Amino acid sequence: MASAASAIDARGVSKVFKGAGQDEVRALDNVSVAIRENEFFTLLGPSGCGKTTLLRLIAGFDFPTEGEILLHGENIALLPPYKRPVNTVFQNYALFPHMTVGQNIAFGLEMLGKPRDEINARVTEMLKLVRMEDLRDRRTSQISGGQQQRVALARALAPRPKVLLLDEPLSALDYKLRKDMQIELKRLQHDTGITFIFVTHDQEEALTMSDRIAVMSKGKILQVGAPHDIYVRPADRFVANFIGETNFLVGRIASEKAGKAKVELAAGGTLSADAPDRGAPRGSEVTIVVRPENATLVPSGKGDIAGVVENVVYFGTDTHVHLKLADGSQFIVRQQNATLASDDYKPGQKAGIAVAPGTPRILKD
Repeated sequence: MASAASAIDARGVSKVFKGAGQDEVRALDNVSVAIRENEFFTLLGPSGCGKTTLLRLIAGFDFPTEGEILLHGENIALLPPYKRPVNTVFQNYALFPHMTVGQNIAFGLEMLGKPRDEINARVTEMLKLVRMEDLRDRRTSQISGGQQQRVALARALAPRPKVLLLDEPLSALDYKLRKDMQIELKRLQHDTGITFIFVTHDQEEALTMSDRIAVMSKGKILQVGAPHDIYVRPADRFVANFIGETNFLVGRIASEKAGKAKVELAAGGTLSADAPDRGAPRGSEVTIVVRPENATLVPSGKGDIAGVVENVVYFGTDTHVHLKLADGSQFIVRQQNATLASDDYKPGQKAGIAVAPGTPRILKD
């Protein structure tokens, strides 16, 4: 039985598509994940990783080759979409341009045969939820992209689904509007208490909105956790590289004591990091992760690592300084502009890199 706290429970789900001849494409490979009731859960990964396939299996637009999909403990893997209390918002909102905002929101309720009074009351409630009361009688062809997205959300929420699936619904919006809608989506999820399952390849979207994230690659889930946990404690190199900017440093363990490993870096210098859970003998080669914001530039000859500045990129709130280390590897330092003048470091200049204690992580792989 699925946990009483789980809205969706995927168990050993695989999906194989037949290609030409004997070729097969394994879009999902023995995926298991429990998605909790009333949480904002994100499937994150690059194109082709299987996240949309998993979403389609939950929606009922496709069926698994193997495994079960439970909705509140009931196996729905083979049910058609119209028999599942699940709605989907697509990247293409698929609104009816000849209908008004109110008529679009009412459409699904009309297909369900709801009474007219109930439909009108529910449309009013949804318009208030998405803050579009004044546009009820406006045609959807006459409103902005962000407003269309809100109408699509209202239409999907109107039948009170138990789970709402969102397949990259923000990708067509411009940057500022996309940022605004990230906050709006999180508010809607909180206000409705409905489980949201969101698909995206944008790690910033995932970190901003999610209660938990599942990072996917090649049909598998590599790590599930809260945004902070995945960012600070990535499970492997792929997760560390996909979530945010990352510096990878190669080294060998010189000593280990009280759960801390002293690592001699190939680029020169040493760093202290949490020892691997499995333990590692002296001399073992390991990879250390250092996030750019956990490093600070210091005068040459000081700090933990030495490098040569190759490029300085100004981002308004902060500056990214790209350095080349002694072993040829690249390193990025990100510092707030309040602490770094734009002309402090220039290409070709030698600099030291100080790494904040307690922040380096040794990857499991």
